[in-house]
Amino acid sequence: MAYQLEQLKEIGRVTPKASVEIKKSKMGIGFEKLDRNVFDPEKAYDKLAKVGVKWVRIQSGWQRTEREKGVYNFAWIDTVVDNLLDRGMQPWICLCYGNDLYNEEAKTVFGAVGCPPIFNDEQKTAWANYVKATVKHFEGRITHWEVWNEPDGKWCWKHGVNAEEYGRFAVATAEAVRAVNPAAKIIGGSICLLDNMDFLDTALAAGMADAVDAITFHEYTPDESALFRHVPALRALAHSYNPDIKIIQGESGSQSRSDGAGAVRGGAWTEERQAKQCIRHAVADLMNDVEFSSYFSCMDMIEALNGTVGDKNSYLDYGYFGILGADFDADGFASGEYSPKLSYYAYQNVCSVFAEEVELCDLPILRAVIPSRRMIGSDYAGTFLSHGFKKPNGSVALAYWNSTQLMSTNFESTISFNVAAVKGEPRVVDLLSGKIYAIPAEMIEQKGTGYVIKNVPITDYPLLLTFGDFAE
Repeated sequence: MAYQLEQLKEIGRVTPKASVEIKKSKMGIGFEKLDRNVFDPEKAYDKLAKVGVKWVRIQSGWQRTEREKGVYNFAWIDTVVDNLLDRGMQPWICLCYGNDLYNEEAKTVFGAVGCPPIFNDEQKTAWANYVKATVKHFEGRITHWEVWNEPDGKWCWKHGVNAEEYGRFAVATAEAVRAVNPAAKIIGGSICLLDNMDFLDTALAAGMADAVDAITFHEYTPDESALFRHVPALRALAHSYNPDIKIIQGESGSQSRSDGAGAVRGGAWTEERQAKQCIRHAVADLMNDVEFSSYFSCMDMIEALNGTVGDKNSYLDYGYFGILGADFDADGFASGEYSPKLSYYAYQNVCSVFAEEVELCDLPILRAVIPSRRMIGSDYAGTFLSHGFKKPNGSVALAYWNSTQLMSTNFESTISFNVAAVKGEPRVVDLLSGKIYAIPAEMIEQKGTGYVIKNVPITDYPLLLTFGDFAE
């Protein structure tokens, strides 16, 4: 959007903050599928830490951890947890998947994905013992435990999706966790089909509502405006059972090329569209006041949700969701240098600007539609998304953008704002590039006790209109 920003004066850039520099944040990322050993975490730790994420989702990998009945080898996941903690990130663990020591079907499923241990007493006892051993092993290191992944999808509940089954399973798993650590935070849901409210309703009614502290949802779509329908509905449903349940965004992402497998596959994705989707969804999550938000994912990697043991071609389904790009070897293992994409730097900007204490707020700022020489006409007069944020230092920001259809529309225009009783010099922050701009005096017109900011850019990803030291 250079032609719109050229009227502003670039005065700096957002300073990246490493995770270790950040005490508190809602920004997270996925580090999943190491239970299936699909990428090399050693090549990713340092790069991930420089993004500034705080919450990192990993999967516990029962199949990888227990290869002899009753014997648990946590060495592989210990290394992951400790490397993340050492770099200032907080892992949270999704307890999954099945184990072919106890389930015949799991012997044919790559990674035992979608094979829940619910069919006989031996399976249930083995799962409870594994959960207790895992929670005990990570006591003092892991605080949040999620029960399974996407149980409302047939790929993760392969014998047939059943919400009541999952609800009972979540209750039993929560009991096992709390038997070892009563203070642990239990997360249920991990739902991916958000228009199907029946699944969550049934699972909550089956006892899950009283067993969990939070519900996770997954949202894969180029249209983040749907979040403003889905999240309030999920929150209202959860609160109808238990008003203390929190809402967490557990997976959201897009691909950087059109030939990837998995969610939103086949779309006309590019690195730029991926980056825009990443920051659109991240800011929308903050606007919906989720507990924290997790971008999927750190790495390009195989999807590996429907693989068959012994049939390598069944799981060579490459997904390009990563903020780090990868090549792949003949076995589907993510190889190469793990190079940052545009989304890496865009998400780094979001993580830096929204680090530490940031609260939602209403601001005395209203949109104005006035003549715009830049547009040879008038400002953009259509709908747009916006919300205010504030920091303890008194600075505030208005995040705003036009939620266009990413697959078909690149959008740039101008917008004006009436501002009253807001302290601090206004700036424009471009979250995609990280550039910070001063607004020339001729673009600010005094109006009574306030003023009008005239014809600043609006585009198809979030910009911030900041006042005071909101972004540094």
